[in-house]
Amino acid sequence: MNGPLIVQSDKTLLLEVDHPDAEAARRDIAPFAELERAPEHIHTYRVTPLGLWNARAAGHDAEQVVHALLTHSRYPVPQPLLVDVAETMDRYGRLTLLKEPDEAGVPRLLLRTTDRAVLAEILRHKKIRPLVGDRVDDDTVVVHPSERGHLKQELLKVGWPAEDLAGYVDGEKHPIDLHEDGWSLRPYQQQAVNGFWDGGSGVVVLPCGAGKTLVGAGAMARSGTTTLILVTNTVSARQWRDELLRRTSLTEEEIGEYSGARKEIRPVTIATYQVLTTRRKGVYTHLDLLDARDWGLVLYDEVHLLPAPIFRMTADLQARRRLGLTATLVREDGRESDVFSLIGPKRFDAPWKDIEAQGWIAPADCVEVRVSLPEPMRMAYAVAEPDERYRFASCAPAKDEVVRRLVARHRGEPTLVIGQYLDQLDQLASTLDAPLITGETTVTQRQELFRQFREGEITLLVVSKVANFSIDLPEASVAIQVSGTFGSRQEEAQRLGRVLRPKGDGRTAHFYTVVSRDTVDAEFAAHRQRFLAEQGYAYRIVDADDLDSLDPTPTVG
Repeated sequence: MNGPLIVQSDKTLLLEVDHPDAEAARRDIAPFAELERAPEHIHTYRVTPLGLWNARAAGHDAEQVVHALLTHSRYPVPQPLLVDVAETMDRYGRLTLLKEPDEAGVPRLLLRTTDRAVLAEILRHKKIRPLVGDRVDDDTVVVHPSERGHLKQELLKVGWPAEDLAGYVDGEKHPIDLHEDGWSLRPYQQQAVNGFWDGGSGVVVLPCGAGKTLVGAGAMARSGTTTLILVTNTVSARQWRDELLRRTSLTEEEIGEYSGARKEIRPVTIATYQVLTTRRKGVYTHLDLLDARDWGLVLYDEVHLLPAPIFRMTADLQARRRLGLTATLVREDGRESDVFSLIGPKRFDAPWKDIEAQGWIAPADCVEVRVSLPEPMRMAYAVAEPDERYRFASCAPAKDEVVRRLVARHRGEPTLVIGQYLDQLDQLASTLDAPLITGETTVTQRQELFRQFREGEITLLVVSKVANFSIDLPEASVAIQVSGTFGSRQEEAQRLGRVLRPKGDGRTAHFYTVVSRDTVDAEFAAHRQRFLAEQGYAYRIVDADDLDSLDPTPTVG
């Protein structure tokens, strides 16, 4: 036994990155294990119940998980861990939600068990008991239809996830066809649509640039019903509309926008999370949108960003088919379990490097450039209040010169300079003589600047976090990150995704992160990189003084 994996009894998996079989092991454990730490040589994964249940819902069984561990482990796998994996995965499906008619032929929602002791146990929980009604028999209890989502949440919390087989209302029919003139769904996109449809509801995880919108369009065509699409912002809403008009039989009259600017309800309605979560005097005034039509499909773009009120709304939408689209299910607030119980389990997940190997996204070179604070600033940083230190380090003036040199290095290439702090971005935009896009930039102005960038009229944009999500800039090939949202792994993934659209000439994309060494800026940068390390991206670290020694066409790590 000389595998790349060390399996430990505390459910951690240590992967030796330089082992020749490391990539095969990473692929085999990815469906059920989550990356926790990714330094240079040994990556640490953890096996969690949620990871095992996601794997189970996606069609993997305990035998496959055990086989992966035994195949790749360097040492004998602790027997108690193997037993625990099998028993944890066996918990999924012992409780099922289903619909059956009563004696009068009226459909009713039921919770049924294959293990009566489990039903007895969960009915003793104070938060579960009010969600169900009368006993039908020893194995079955009636569920209040309005509590379908809430019940799934509570069952997951007590370690007994229910498999939802209760089906969905058909929704209002509305034919949608794909216009596949000169294009067709890529094989993995079709697999994603099939995986979602066969599972009923759930999440599709695809890299940025891999065509999640087309998966959504494919699901809409498969459903053939009215569809509510929830997106992150108005620019994203209009990009969805444009893509649907280009790729499907839908006309402008059939697609409505429900945002701060417009309130149109049509057979396909694209609404922003922001407008739905707007409150007036404590009341969510736009939630009646959910009842405005008999939706057959609810689609959540960037599902990893769902705000809490949308989770609560989704608990009431369990009779509708739901599709979540995302590049990463990582949530810094730990609410992955809510995505699992309310949207559905992961139905399809394509590793980034697999999609890259097939030529559908660009290879990327990731470089962390470290700058040193001058002595007076080091002292000022040392005595700053803890909650001010990250901003102080992120906005170090030494970064401006590095950005200027990187922009000059890639002159003529479509480049994005991305940051968190507006005063820093204002300064950079002025120094670089480049347009600036922030939350205060009007939608019309943003769309015009994005158009100029796409068409090559301008090759440099300075952007705030408004450009993290759902912005389609296929030409961008260089991203320079100067500051971020603390240690957000999802943000790092999205920002790299800005430059991963495949390039016409096949060139490599470049992703630079400029970091102040010996500060929390460096600590947060290391945390942000974890998700991308899991996907197989290697960061090189260079000193700002050594920028000129960088290979202009580096090998992708």
